Amino acid sequence: MRGAPGSAAAVDREGEPGAAAGSGGGCGFARPVAAASAMTNFISVQLKKASEVDLAKPLCKFIQQSYPGAEAQAEHCRAAEELSRLRKSALGRPLDKHESALETLLRYYDQLCSIEPKFPFSENQVCVTFTWKDAFDKGSLFGGSAKLALASLGYEKTCVLFNCGALASQIAAEQNLDNDEGLKAAAKHYQFASGAFQHIKDTVLSALNREPTVDISPDTVGTLSLIMLAQAQEVFFLKATRDKMKDGIIAKLANQAADYYGDAYKQCQYKDTLPKYFYFQEVFPVLAAKHCIMQANAEYHQSILAKQQKKFGEEIGRLQHAADLVKTVASRYDEYINVKDLVDKINRALAAAKKDNDFIYHDRVPDLKDLESIGKASLVKSTPVVVPLSQKFTDLFEKMVPLQVQQSVSVYNQRKADLVNRSIAQMREATNLANGVLASLNLPAAIEDVSGDTVPQSILNKSKSVIEQGGIETVDQLIKDLPELLQRNKEILDESLRLLDEEEATDNDLRTKFKERWQRTPSNELYKPLRSEGANYHNILNKAMQADGQVKERYQTHRDTIALLCKPEAELNAAIPSANPAKTLQGNEVVNVLRTLLAVLDEVKKEREQLENDLKSVNFDMTSKFLTALAQDGAINEEAISVTELDRIYGSYTQKVQESIKKQEELLKNIQNAHQDFSKMKQSNNESNLREEVLKNLAVANDNFVELVANLKEGTKFYNELTEILLKFQNKCSDIIFARKTERDELLKDLQQSIAREPSAPSILLPTYQTTPAAGSKPAVSATPTPAPRTMVGTKPQPPARPPPPVISAASSSSSALAPSGAAAAPAAAPASAPGASAPAASSAPSQAQGPPYPTYPGYPGYCQMPMPMGYNPYMYGQYNLPYTPSPVYQTPGQPPYPPPQQPGYPFPQQPYYHQQ
Repeated sequence: MRGAPGSAAAVDREGEPGAAAGSGGGCGFARPVAAASAMTNFISVQLKKASEVDLAKPLCKFIQQSYPGAEAQAEHCRAAEELSRLRKSALGRPLDKHESALETLLRYYDQLCSIEPKFPFSENQVCVTFTWKDAFDKGSLFGGSAKLALASLGYEKTCVLFNCGALASQIAAEQNLDNDEGLKAAAKHYQFASGAFQHIKDTVLSALNREPTVDISPDTVGTLSLIMLAQAQEVFFLKATRDKMKDGIIAKLANQAADYYGDAYKQCQYKDTLPKYFYFQEVFPVLAAKHCIMQANAEYHQSILAKQQKKFGEEIGRLQHAADLVKTVASRYDEYINVKDLVDKINRALAAAKKDNDFIYHDRVPDLKDLESIGKASLVKSTPVVVPLSQKFTDLFEKMVPLQVQQSVSVYNQRKADLVNRSIAQMREATNLANGVLASLNLPAAIEDVSGDTVPQSILNKSKSVIEQGGIETVDQLIKDLPELLQRNKEILDESLRLLDEEEATDNDLRTKFKERWQRTPSNELYKPLRSEGANYHNILNKAMQADGQVKERYQTHRDTIALLCKPEAELNAAIPSANPAKTLQGNEVVNVLRTLLAVLDEVKKEREQLENDLKSVNFDMTSKFLTALAQDGAINEEAISVTELDRIYGSYTQKVQESIKKQEELLKNIQNAHQDFSKMKQSNNESNLREEVLKNLAVANDNFVELVANLKEGTKFYNELTEILLKFQNKCSDIIFARKTERDELLKDLQQSIAREPSAPSILLPTYQTTPAAGSKPAVSATPTPAPRTMVGTKPQPPARPPPPVISAASSSSSALAPSGAAAAPAAAPASAPGASAPAASSAPSQAQGPPYPTYPGYPGYCQMPMPMGYNPYMYGQYNLPYTPSPVYQTPGQPPYPPPQQPGYPFPQQPYYHQQ
């Protein structure tokens, strides 16, 4: 402990030794350490306590879902584990009031700010529930202190920053203010604490999106910010005093400090939302005392300046005001701040000034209202919170791109995929159109069919290609697999939605049961994004089912012709009708033109295939582009950047696609014209027409086979990829439901504790013996309120009832009437002379069973004087008129008496006394 004689002790408010109360996250304020003088009783804030949280598991799960590279996943997961260890080091143990402990807290806060743009912390994405206790709520006998659990990184940041400010205030209060290093460190930490609390005040409501606990509410942290700023200003006042600066400057510094303390005092006075701790512990009185003390110091130093200016009346007026102020502090707040030294100093100066003025100067002492106001000089300001706060901060996730960049890259990839798919679809559509036109014209089979009884070479090539791809068996197997893949995806999706439905039903039931007490986000609102995503997957599956039906229908239409293509050449030749060969057309100019045009068209198709491969192979990482834009502008205009880059990268390819389609249109037009001339020259008969029709069907069947296989393989790939997506969706649903279950259990536990703390009944009825007077006599009035009977557990046996009192003779009764309780003894003796009345009915002395279940001897706190007969009550003190001699037993007043010996003349054995606990 540091301090001058008579200064306040360096004890924590809770009476616990240093670290446990001061840094372990307890609630309330730690009593400030006293140093140098009474004025240095500084207020320091207690830390909040956090519940343990495993950050590594949910972060690693998100990393594994979002980053495909195994190496990147491993690196980021190691960073997540390091972050979890950092949190445990910063929040999971008591912190010393030292710079190194504050550095750990600051590094954790910086890391939270770093990961905020890189991980989507929310209830329905990366769901991590952070639970913190109120720093100023001590709780009660039946439940813990107030706490709040939120799945919000902003809430975690706010609470960590609160602890940074609180620990800074504790470190500042520990400084040795007898040297410059201690003064500078205290001023720096108080200004940082003020800035931290001010930052919370400005951001807490937007960070939480709900009502915070009292300790981090805007009113509370705003008041704390003012207190810290006032204490920083006081430190500068102490330094100026220590450096013996000019009294005019010191007076302005002190007056500014008084002004800050006054503002903080007003906040406590007029804000009814502040913690009750502010009012019932030392915060409120310390602020009031500090306000008066700093005003007194300002007046004292201004009086010295007045004396230097030979304004002796003003000197006395200011010293009188200062004396009144410290007198107020000494009378009202002496319990919190010792101002004896300051009082003595001001009184000595006042006495000397009055003496000199009375004998020498005779200057008029002005009224207080006529004194000029003292100026103010502020040397402090709240330190703004600018990340990074720690000088040793290193971003654990430096290589991970921010979430905004990830989202921009994702949208860019979607734009890129749309552009590539659109270009490829245009080329494939053009190719299918060309194949359809050639098949309708029976080209090139018509100009290859020279003999009329053999299979044209183009048909043989098509047949060979179909057989190499597995033929009709391949198509059958692919079609057979589709329903199984579809059913698997439907089951995953249905199970995910079922989990959401069950949790939502449970939440609705509990909300109906607890009504407004059930304070958490309703499940139907929280699950809206997930349900929207699930509905989107349902629509995708429905469209996929429709596409599957169209493929199957198309396959059934061309199945027989495709099967024919799969047969050997001999069977295929036998299935094609024979016709007279058009030998006269061989070598004709029209045939040569058709062959040339068909060769050019084949080249166009090959170029198109290569162009498609080139489009698929183009790859450009936009991460650097978006990172640069984010660093320069603080935001990303994704659409403008993506459109510009896509045009630069794919502009030449899209131009080639359009040129290829335009070239094909010209070729098909020329082929159709040449085929018309070929048809006019060719001999036409029924056999040749039939043969040509079969060849056309075979060409069409080949094209359909190629397209069907491509569609079915694409469908299989689609369902497999959708399975992975739906499994991630199911994991997302499972994670949020697990988090909601944990939150639900915590909330139920808190509600049970809250219900246990509530009174079980609005009022307690008094027992009969306290409300009904005995047989017309007035009950004795106790000086203290009579407590309610204790609730006795049935396991302890009750003492047996006392026997009825003995019949006392009239002489004894008359002699005992002189005793103080004679009025109560008379009814007990009356039955002896009353004919026809039974003794038990007339007796007003209650039995032991009717009495209160606690001792009724004098001195017991809940003692209630009861009307008892003198001869019956063996426990009365000082009864000298008893019909028997009391035992000489000496007892301490307020202690239960010893059981007396058996009374003579008792008709029944006396029952033992049971002292009930």
